[in-house]
Amino acid sequence: MTTANAYPVTQTIRTIGILGGGQLGMMLAEAAMPLGYQCVFLEDSADCPASLYGRVFHSEQLEAFIEAADVFTLEFENTPTATVEQLTALSKSGSKQGMFPPLIALDIAQDRLKEKQMFNSLDIATVPFMAVNSEAELKQACDELGLPIVLKTSRGGYDGKGQFVIKQDSYIKAAWQELKDAVTGKGSLTPTPAPLIAEGFINFSREVSMIAARTQNGQVRCYDLVENHHHHGILAKTQAPAVGTSHLLKQATDAITTVMNHLDYVGVMALELFVTKDERGNDALLANEIAPRVHNSGHWSIEGAITSQFENHIRAVVNLPLGDTDNVHPAIMLNILGQYPDISAVLNIDGAHYHSYHKEERDDRKIAHITLMPNDVADLEPALAKLVATLPNKMGLEKKPSPIDSQPKVEDSLTKTDSNNTVESKVLAIEDGPSDKAINAKSKTEKAKK
Repeated sequence: MTTANAYPVTQTIRTIGILGGGQLGMMLAEAAMPLGYQCVFLEDSADCPASLYGRVFHSEQLEAFIEAADVFTLEFENTPTATVEQLTALSKSGSKQGMFPPLIALDIAQDRLKEKQMFNSLDIATVPFMAVNSEAELKQACDELGLPIVLKTSRGGYDGKGQFVIKQDSYIKAAWQELKDAVTGKGSLTPTPAPLIAEGFINFSREVSMIAARTQNGQVRCYDLVENHHHHGILAKTQAPAVGTSHLLKQATDAITTVMNHLDYVGVMALELFVTKDERGNDALLANEIAPRVHNSGHWSIEGAITSQFENHIRAVVNLPLGDTDNVHPAIMLNILGQYPDISAVLNIDGAHYHSYHKEERDDRKIAHITLMPNDVADLEPALAKLVATLPNKMGLEKKPSPIDSQPKVEDSLTKTDSNNTVESKVLAIEDGPSDKAINAKSKTEKAKK
Protein backbone atom coordinates (compact mmCIF):
# COMPACT_ATOMS: atom_id res chain seq x y z
CA MET A 1 0.00 0.00 0.00
CA THR A 2 1.29 3.46 -0.89
CA THR A 3 0.24 7.02 -0.27
CA ALA A 4 -0.84 9.40 -3.02
CA ASN A 5 2.71 10.64 -3.45
CA ALA A 6 4.01 7.07 -3.96
CA TYR A 7 5.93 6.80 -0.70
CA PRO A 8 5.37 3.58 1.26
CA VAL A 9 3.36 4.35 4.38
CA THR A 10 6.17 2.82 6.48
CA GLN A 11 8.82 5.08 4.95
CA THR A 12 9.59 7.83 7.46
CA ILE A 13 12.57 9.23 5.53
CA ARG A 14 11.67 10.87 2.26
CA THR A 15 14.27 13.58 1.76
CA ILE A 16 18.01 13.45 2.39
CA GLY A 17 19.81 16.71 3.14
CA ILE A 18 23.35 16.77 1.75
CA LEU A 19 25.94 19.27 2.97
CA GLY A 20 27.61 20.29 -0.30
CA GLY A 21 26.46 20.30 -3.89
CA GLY A 22 29.42 19.20 -5.99
CA GLN A 23 29.71 16.15 -8.20
CA LEU A 24 29.69 13.83 -5.20
CA GLY A 25 26.37 15.26 -4.08
CA MET A 26 25.09 14.93 -7.62
CA MET A 27 26.03 11.26 -7.82
CA LEU A 28 24.57 10.58 -4.37
CA ALA A 29 21.27 12.06 -5.56
CA GLU A 30 21.43 9.94 -8.72
CA ALA A 31 21.76 6.85 -6.52
CA ALA A 32 19.00 7.95 -4.14
CA MET A 33 16.30 8.44 -6.78
CA PRO A 34 15.80 4.76 -7.78
CA LEU A 35 15.46 3.91 -4.08
CA GLY A 36 12.62 6.41 -3.72
CA TYR A 37 14.45 9.27 -1.99
CA GLN A 38 14.80 12.93 -2.93
CA CYS A 39 17.79 15.09 -2.00
CA VAL A 40 18.26 18.75 -1.11
CA PHE A 41 21.62 20.49 -0.80
CA LEU A 42 23.29 23.14 1.34
CA GLU A 43 25.61 24.88 -1.11
CA ASP A 44 26.42 28.53 -1.83
CA SER A 45 26.75 27.99 -5.59
CA ALA A 46 23.23 27.94 -7.00
CA ASP A 47 24.28 26.31 -10.28
CA CYS A 48 26.34 23.54 -8.66
CA PRO A 49 26.29 20.03 -10.24
CA ALA A 50 23.79 18.77 -7.66
CA SER A 51 21.27 21.46 -8.62
CA LEU A 52 20.18 19.18 -11.47
CA TYR A 53 18.75 16.75 -8.90
CA GLY A 54 17.21 18.82 -6.13
CA ARG A 55 16.74 22.18 -4.46
CA VAL A 56 19.87 24.05 -3.41
CA PHE A 57 19.82 26.14 -0.22
CA HIS A 58 22.38 28.87 0.45
CA SER A 59 24.24 28.66 3.77
CA GLU A 60 22.17 31.65 4.93
CA GLN A 61 19.10 29.44 4.43
CA LEU A 62 20.25 26.78 6.88
CA GLU A 63 16.95 26.65 8.77
CA ALA A 64 14.98 26.16 5.55
CA PHE A 65 17.41 23.42 4.50
CA ILE A 66 16.93 21.66 7.84
CA GLU A 67 13.16 21.92 7.53
CA ALA A 68 13.25 20.38 4.04
CA ALA A 69 15.10 17.18 5.00
CA ASP A 70 14.54 14.19 7.27
CA VAL A 71 18.12 12.91 7.57
CA PHE A 72 21.50 14.44 6.76
CA THR A 73 24.86 13.52 5.28
CA LEU A 74 27.78 15.32 3.61
CA GLU A 75 29.93 15.19 0.51
CA PHE A 76 32.86 17.31 1.73
CA GLU A 77 34.92 16.77 4.87
CA ASN A 78 35.74 20.47 5.29
CA THR A 79 32.11 21.11 6.17
CA PRO A 80 31.98 23.42 9.23
CA THR A 81 31.71 21.30 12.35
CA ALA A 82 29.29 23.80 13.90
CA THR A 83 26.70 22.91 11.25
CA VAL A 84 27.21 19.20 11.85
CA GLU A 85 26.92 19.75 15.61
CA GLN A 86 23.56 21.47 15.09
CA LEU A 87 22.25 18.64 12.89
CA THR A 88 23.52 16.05 15.37
CA ALA A 89 21.69 17.80 18.20
CA LEU A 90 18.46 17.77 16.21
CA SER A 91 18.87 14.05 15.63
CA LYS A 92 19.46 13.40 19.33
CA SER A 93 16.32 15.36 20.17
CA GLY A 94 14.30 13.16 17.84
CA SER A 95 13.20 15.95 15.51
CA LYS A 96 15.42 14.60 12.72
CA GLN A 97 16.50 11.06 11.92
CA GLY A 98 20.26 11.31 11.90
CA MET A 99 23.44 13.07 10.81
CA PHE A 100 25.83 10.65 9.14
CA PRO A 101 28.77 10.28 9.33
CA PRO A 102 29.24 11.21 13.01
CA LEU A 103 30.86 14.46 14.10
CA ILE A 104 33.91 12.67 15.50
CA ALA A 105 34.82 11.34 12.04
CA LEU A 106 34.69 14.84 10.60
CA ASP A 107 36.76 16.27 13.45
CA ILE A 108 39.48 13.66 12.96
CA ALA A 109 39.54 13.93 9.16
CA GLN A 110 40.06 17.69 9.44
CA ASP A 111 43.14 17.27 11.65
CA ARG A 112 46.19 15.42 10.29
CA LEU A 113 47.69 14.96 13.74
CA LYS A 114 44.53 13.54 15.31
CA GLU A 115 44.13 11.30 12.29
CA LYS A 116 47.56 9.70 12.60
CA GLN A 117 47.25 9.48 16.38
CA MET A 118 43.98 7.60 15.90
CA PHE A 119 45.59 5.18 13.44
CA ASN A 120 48.43 4.41 15.82
CA SER A 121 46.11 4.05 18.82
CA LEU A 122 44.33 1.34 16.81
CA ASP A 123 47.65 -0.38 15.92
CA ILE A 124 47.43 0.77 12.31
CA ALA A 125 50.87 1.72 11.02
CA THR A 126 51.61 5.15 9.51
CA VAL A 127 54.67 7.12 8.46
CA PRO A 128 56.70 8.26 11.47
CA PHE A 129 55.44 11.62 12.73
CA MET A 130 55.63 14.06 15.63
CA ALA A 131 53.60 17.03 16.83
CA VAL A 132 55.43 20.36 16.71
CA ASN A 133 54.47 23.35 18.87
CA SER A 134 57.75 25.30 18.90
CA GLU A 135 61.02 25.72 17.05
CA ALA A 136 62.71 23.62 19.73
CA GLU A 137 60.24 20.78 19.13
CA LEU A 138 60.85 21.10 15.38
CA LYS A 139 64.58 20.64 15.94
CA GLN A 140 63.81 17.60 18.09
CA ALA A 141 61.58 16.16 15.34
CA CYS A 142 64.35 16.61 12.78
CA ASP A 143 66.76 14.76 15.07
CA GLU A 144 64.38 11.91 15.88
CA LEU A 145 62.78 11.41 12.47
CA GLY A 146 65.93 12.12 10.50
CA LEU A 147 66.15 14.51 7.57
CA PRO A 148 64.55 15.12 5.21
CA ILE A 149 61.09 15.63 6.73
CA VAL A 150 57.97 17.47 5.63
CA LEU A 151 56.49 19.95 8.09
CA LYS A 152 52.75 20.62 7.66
CA THR A 153 49.92 22.44 9.30
CA SER A 154 47.75 19.82 10.95
CA ARG A 155 44.61 21.67 9.85
CA GLY A 156 43.90 23.46 6.58
CA GLY A 157 46.45 23.84 3.81
CA TYR A 158 46.14 22.54 0.26
CA ASP A 159 47.92 22.45 -3.12
CA GLY A 160 51.33 22.78 -1.50
CA LYS A 161 50.26 25.54 0.90
CA GLY A 162 50.79 24.91 4.58
CA GLN A 163 53.85 22.69 4.19
CA PHE A 164 57.63 23.00 4.09
CA VAL A 165 60.17 20.34 3.18
CA ILE A 166 63.22 20.42 5.47
CA LYS A 167 66.20 18.82 3.76
CA GLN A 168 68.93 20.09 6.07
CA ASP A 169 69.32 21.75 9.47
CA SER A 170 69.72 25.20 7.96
CA TYR A 171 66.10 25.04 6.74
CA ILE A 172 64.63 24.63 10.23
CA LYS A 173 64.39 28.31 11.15
CA ALA A 174 62.82 29.27 7.80
CA ALA A 175 60.29 26.43 8.05
CA TRP A 176 59.26 27.49 11.54
CA GLN A 177 58.93 31.14 10.53
CA GLU A 178 56.72 30.23 7.58
CA LEU A 179 54.31 27.94 9.42
CA LYS A 180 54.41 29.02 13.08
CA ASP A 181 51.26 31.17 12.85
CA ALA A 182 49.18 28.02 12.41
CA VAL A 183 50.06 27.02 15.98
CA THR A 184 48.31 30.13 17.33
CA GLY A 185 45.66 30.38 14.61
CA LYS A 186 47.05 33.66 13.27
CA GLY A 187 47.53 34.52 9.62
CA SER A 188 45.86 32.85 6.64
CA LEU A 189 46.98 29.24 7.11
CA THR A 190 44.17 28.19 9.45
CA PRO A 191 41.79 30.03 11.80
CA THR A 192 41.92 27.11 14.24
CA PRO A 193 45.02 26.97 16.47
CA ALA A 194 46.65 23.56 16.17
CA PRO A 195 50.13 22.01 16.37
CA LEU A 196 52.14 21.44 13.23
CA ILE A 197 52.94 17.88 12.22
CA ALA A 198 56.37 16.65 11.11
CA GLU A 199 56.32 13.53 8.93
CA GLY A 200 59.28 11.29 8.13
CA PHE A 201 60.22 10.01 4.69
CA ILE A 202 59.67 6.38 3.73
CA ASN A 203 60.03 4.14 0.68
CA PHE A 204 56.82 3.01 -0.98
CA SER A 205 56.05 1.27 -4.24
CA ARG A 206 52.49 2.44 -4.94
CA GLU A 207 49.40 4.00 -3.46
CA VAL A 208 46.18 2.08 -3.01
CA SER A 209 42.86 2.86 -1.40
CA MET A 210 40.00 0.91 0.07
CA ILE A 211 36.39 1.99 0.26
CA ALA A 212 33.91 0.48 2.68
CA ALA A 213 30.40 1.13 3.92
CA ARG A 214 28.97 0.66 7.42
CA THR A 215 25.34 0.67 8.50
CA GLN A 216 23.71 1.96 11.66
CA ASN A 217 23.64 -1.56 13.10
CA GLY A 218 27.34 -2.15 12.39
CA GLN A 219 27.24 -4.15 9.15
CA VAL A 220 30.43 -3.48 7.12
CA ARG A 221 31.07 -4.25 3.47
CA CYS A 222 34.38 -3.52 1.74
CA TYR A 223 35.25 -3.00 -1.91
CA ASP A 224 38.42 -4.37 -3.48
CA LEU A 225 41.70 -2.51 -3.11
CA VAL A 226 42.30 -0.15 -6.03
CA GLU A 227 45.50 1.45 -7.28
CA ASN A 228 45.72 5.21 -7.82
CA HIS A 229 47.98 7.29 -10.08
CA HIS A 230 48.26 11.06 -9.97
CA HIS A 231 49.20 13.96 -12.21
CA HIS A 232 50.44 17.13 -10.53
CA GLY A 233 48.91 15.94 -7.25
CA ILE A 234 45.45 15.26 -8.74
CA LEU A 235 44.03 11.78 -9.18
CA ALA A 236 44.30 10.85 -12.85
CA LYS A 237 43.62 7.11 -12.93
CA THR A 238 42.23 4.40 -10.67
CA GLN A 239 42.52 0.71 -11.52
CA ALA A 240 40.02 -1.65 -9.90
CA PRO A 241 40.97 -4.04 -8.55
CA ALA A 242 44.62 -3.26 -7.89
CA VAL A 243 46.67 -5.99 -9.56
CA GLY A 244 48.66 -8.24 -7.26
CA THR A 245 47.24 -7.06 -3.94
CA SER A 246 45.21 -10.07 -2.82
CA HIS A 247 47.78 -10.75 -0.08
CA LEU A 248 47.14 -7.23 1.31
CA LEU A 249 43.37 -7.38 1.23
CA LYS A 250 42.89 -8.68 4.78
CA GLN A 251 45.21 -6.06 6.26
CA ALA A 252 43.31 -3.30 4.47
CA THR A 253 39.85 -4.60 5.34
CA ASP A 254 40.85 -5.11 8.97
CA ALA A 255 42.20 -1.55 9.13
CA ILE A 256 39.17 0.20 7.68
CA THR A 257 36.74 -1.98 9.66
CA THR A 258 38.62 -1.17 12.86
CA VAL A 259 38.47 2.57 12.12
CA MET A 260 34.79 2.51 11.24
CA ASN A 261 33.83 0.53 14.33
CA HIS A 262 35.98 2.80 16.52
CA LEU A 263 34.15 5.88 15.20
CA ASP A 264 30.72 4.20 15.18
CA TYR A 265 30.73 5.31 11.58
CA VAL A 266 27.70 5.27 9.27
CA GLY A 267 28.09 5.64 5.49
CA VAL A 268 30.94 5.22 3.05
CA MET A 269 34.55 5.88 4.03
CA ALA A 270 37.77 5.81 2.00
CA LEU A 271 41.12 4.81 3.49
CA GLU A 272 44.25 5.81 1.59
CA LEU A 273 47.23 3.49 2.01
CA PHE A 274 50.80 3.10 0.79
CA VAL A 275 52.43 -0.19 -0.11
CA THR A 276 55.87 -0.47 1.47
CA LYS A 277 58.13 -3.18 2.90
CA ASP A 278 58.29 -4.36 6.49
CA GLU A 279 61.50 -5.27 8.32
CA ARG A 280 61.46 -8.76 6.79
CA GLY A 281 61.07 -7.41 3.27
CA ASN A 282 57.42 -8.38 2.91
CA ASP A 283 54.75 -6.08 1.47
CA ALA A 284 52.95 -4.07 4.13
CA LEU A 285 50.53 -1.14 4.25
CA LEU A 286 50.84 2.28 5.87
CA ALA A 287 47.70 4.33 6.44
CA ASN A 288 47.80 7.86 5.08
CA GLU A 289 44.35 9.34 5.67
CA ILE A 290 40.63 8.75 5.77
CA ALA A 291 37.95 10.51 3.79
CA PRO A 292 34.59 10.44 5.65
CA ARG A 293 32.51 10.39 2.47
CA VAL A 294 32.18 8.84 -0.95
CA HIS A 295 35.46 9.16 -2.79
CA ASN A 296 36.97 9.82 -6.21
CA SER A 297 38.82 6.50 -6.18
CA GLY A 298 35.45 4.73 -5.89
CA HIS A 299 33.75 6.23 -8.95
CA TRP A 300 34.49 3.04 -10.93
CA SER A 301 31.94 1.26 -8.71
CA ILE A 302 28.98 2.87 -10.53
CA GLU A 303 29.44 0.38 -13.37
CA GLY A 304 32.20 -1.81 -11.96
CA ALA A 305 30.62 -3.11 -8.74
CA ILE A 306 27.33 -4.85 -8.05
CA THR A 307 26.37 -1.94 -5.79
CA SER A 308 28.05 1.45 -6.22
CA GLN A 309 29.65 3.37 -3.35
CA PHE A 310 26.96 6.03 -3.84
CA GLU A 311 24.06 3.62 -3.48
CA ASN A 312 25.62 1.98 -0.44
CA HIS A 313 26.13 5.36 1.21
CA ILE A 314 22.46 6.21 0.68
CA ARG A 315 21.43 2.79 1.98
CA ALA A 316 23.47 3.31 5.15
CA VAL A 317 22.12 6.82 5.75
CA VAL A 318 18.46 5.76 5.44
CA ASN A 319 19.07 2.54 7.41
CA LEU A 320 18.70 -0.02 4.62
CA PRO A 321 20.83 -3.18 4.25
CA LEU A 322 24.02 -2.73 2.25
CA GLY A 323 24.41 -4.11 -1.25
CA ASP A 324 27.04 -6.51 -2.59
CA THR A 325 30.40 -4.76 -3.14
CA ASP A 326 31.97 -7.38 -5.44
CA ASN A 327 33.50 -6.30 -8.72
CA VAL A 328 31.37 -6.95 -11.78
CA HIS A 329 34.40 -6.65 -14.04
CA PRO A 330 37.91 -5.16 -13.88
CA ALA A 331 37.77 -1.45 -14.65
CA ILE A 332 39.87 1.68 -15.08
CA MET A 333 38.51 5.09 -14.09
CA LEU A 334 40.01 8.30 -15.52
CA ASN A 335 39.30 11.80 -14.27
CA ILE A 336 38.71 14.45 -16.93
CA LEU A 337 40.53 17.62 -15.97
CA GLY A 338 40.05 21.12 -17.35
CA GLN A 339 38.61 20.48 -20.81
CA TYR A 340 35.90 18.14 -22.06
CA PRO A 341 36.81 15.53 -24.68
CA ASP A 342 34.76 14.75 -27.79
CA ILE A 343 32.03 12.56 -26.27
CA SER A 344 31.47 10.78 -29.59
CA ALA A 345 35.11 9.77 -29.73
CA VAL A 346 34.95 8.54 -26.14
CA LEU A 347 31.80 6.51 -26.60
CA ASN A 348 33.15 5.00 -29.81
CA ILE A 349 35.45 2.98 -27.52
CA ASP A 350 33.83 -0.27 -26.39
CA GLY A 351 33.27 -0.37 -22.65
CA ALA A 352 33.56 3.41 -22.07
CA HIS A 353 31.07 4.98 -19.65
CA TYR A 354 31.01 8.80 -19.60
CA HIS A 355 29.94 10.90 -16.59
CA SER A 356 29.78 14.68 -17.00
CA TYR A 357 29.68 16.90 -13.91
CA HIS A 358 28.08 19.80 -15.85
CA LYS A 359 30.85 22.19 -14.82
CA GLU A 360 32.50 24.99 -16.77
CA GLU A 361 35.95 24.20 -18.12
CA ARG A 362 38.86 25.44 -16.00
CA ASP A 363 42.48 24.35 -15.74
CA ASP A 364 42.91 21.19 -13.62
CA ARG A 365 39.26 21.24 -12.55
CA LYS A 366 37.55 17.84 -12.29
CA ILE A 367 34.70 18.16 -14.76
CA ALA A 368 33.91 14.53 -15.62
CA HIS A 369 35.11 10.96 -15.30
CA ILE A 370 35.15 7.96 -17.61
CA THR A 371 35.07 4.32 -16.55
CA LEU A 372 36.47 1.72 -18.96
CA MET A 373 35.06 -1.81 -18.79
CA PRO A 374 35.61 -3.65 -22.11
CA ASN A 375 34.08 -7.12 -22.23
CA ASP A 376 37.47 -8.79 -22.64
CA VAL A 377 39.97 -7.92 -19.89
CA ALA A 378 42.76 -8.26 -22.47
CA ASP A 379 41.29 -5.20 -24.22
CA LEU A 380 41.58 -2.99 -21.12
CA GLU A 381 45.03 -1.52 -21.81
CA PRO A 382 44.45 -1.06 -25.58
CA ALA A 383 41.13 0.65 -24.79
CA LEU A 384 42.89 2.88 -22.28
CA ALA A 385 45.41 3.97 -24.93
CA LYS A 386 42.55 4.82 -27.30
CA LEU A 387 40.75 6.74 -24.56
CA VAL A 388 43.82 8.76 -23.53
CA ALA A 389 44.28 9.75 -27.19
CA THR A 390 40.84 11.44 -27.11
CA LEU A 391 41.60 13.56 -24.02
CA PRO A 392 42.63 17.23 -24.38
CA ASN A 393 44.43 16.89 -21.02
CA LYS A 394 46.19 13.53 -21.14
CA MET A 395 47.50 13.85 -17.54
CA GLY A 396 50.76 12.16 -18.51
CA LEU A 397 48.92 8.91 -19.24
CA GLU A 398 50.12 8.78 -22.85
CA LYS A 399 53.58 7.94 -21.52
CA LYS A 400 54.57 4.50 -20.35
CA PRO A 401 55.48 5.22 -16.71
CA SER A 402 58.55 3.75 -15.11
CA PRO A 403 58.23 2.50 -11.49
CA ILE A 404 59.66 5.87 -10.39
CA ASP A 405 57.65 8.09 -12.73
CA SER A 406 54.36 6.40 -11.91
CA GLN A 407 54.17 8.48 -8.74
CA PRO A 408 53.90 12.28 -8.97
CA LYS A 409 56.69 14.44 -7.62
CA VAL A 410 56.77 17.34 -5.20
CA GLU A 411 59.11 20.24 -5.99
CA ASP A 412 61.73 19.54 -8.65
CA SER A 413 64.41 20.66 -6.20
CA LEU A 414 63.71 17.60 -4.09
CA THR A 415 64.79 15.24 -6.86
CA LYS A 416 68.23 16.76 -7.17
CA THR A 417 71.35 15.54 -5.42
CA ASP A 418 72.17 17.29 -2.15
CA SER A 419 75.65 17.28 -0.67
CA ASN A 420 74.80 14.35 1.63
CA ASN A 421 72.20 12.30 -0.23
CA THR A 422 69.79 12.09 -3.15
CA VAL A 423 66.16 12.48 -2.25
CA GLU A 424 63.38 11.36 -4.54
CA SER A 425 60.14 12.85 -3.26
CA LYS A 426 56.66 11.76 -4.11
CA VAL A 427 53.36 13.45 -3.34
CA LEU A 428 50.03 11.71 -3.24
CA ALA A 429 46.70 13.50 -3.06
CA ILE A 430 43.49 11.77 -3.99
CA GLU A 431 41.05 14.10 -2.32
CA ASP A 432 37.98 15.15 -4.30
CA GLY A 433 38.58 18.63 -2.91
CA PRO A 434 41.84 20.50 -2.21
CA SER A 435 44.43 18.47 -0.39
CA ASP A 436 48.11 18.65 0.41
CA LYS A 437 48.27 15.20 1.93
CA ALA A 438 51.75 14.03 1.03
CA ILE A 439 54.12 11.21 1.69
CA ASN A 440 57.74 11.14 0.69
CA ALA A 441 60.42 8.58 -0.04
CA LYS A 442 63.71 8.23 1.81
CA SER A 443 66.54 5.76 1.30
CA LYS A 444 65.34 3.57 4.16
CA THR A 445 62.03 2.54 5.71
CA GLU A 446 61.41 3.78 9.22
CA LYS A 447 59.05 2.28 11.76
CA ALA A 448 55.83 4.14 12.47
CA LYS A 449 56.02 6.04 15.77
CA LYS A 450 53.08 6.48 18.06
